[in-house]
Amino acid sequence: MASYYYLMSQLPYLFYDEKAPMTSDHFKELAASLLNKRDAALMKFLSLDPNHDDTQSPSYEKPAPSTGCKFIDEWRNWERTLRLNLAKHRSLHLYHNEEGTVEPPVNPADAYATAAIVYTQDGSPLDGEILLDKARWAAIDLMAGNDYFDRNFAFAFCLKLLLLERRQLFDADSGFSEYKSLYNEIVENSHKNIPGETI
Repeated sequence: MASYYYLMSQLPYLFYDEKAPMTSDHFKELAASLLNKRDAALMKFLSLDPNHDDTQSPSYEKPAPSTGCKFIDEWRNWERTLRLNLAKHRSLHLYHNEEGTVEPPVNPADAYATAAIVYTQDGSPLDGEILLDKARWAAIDLMAGNDYFDRNFAFAFCLKLLLLERRQLFDADSGFSEYKSLYNEIVENSHKNIPGETI
């Protein structure tokens, strides 16, 4: 595993409650020039959408194909588990017919539990979004491991920048509309192309 001391030693520590020090696109450009060719190619898979690169399968019916990188595959599996369980809780909450939907996985357990917690917590839709993103942040930290100077931390840094960019959308005026848009997208994608589903 390559050590990326020069890259990582230049980067600030990220906090969820603070403004992003750079954009995720800027970081990807910077990292691409310092990572080896194989690791740089993996940067295209870094997204908050677990299937963002899979144009043939827009739903979360099946896990995204493996990238060959354990960290990225674990992250995409974690986010898929979260989204499918959010969609199930939302459908149950709205009394939708569940016949034919994908049965959400229960692992990783923290993704499964986070989806349930969001629907039992008191607070605004914005509070729910922040809870989700803090759970994502914690999961990314756990998956990155302890070696600060390897590619996993570079990938984790990029994902955290994406979360910080998303957080900037959550102001008092746009928080609720962003919340509705996200959940409608999750439900739509989780039901798309699944035989027998009634929306």
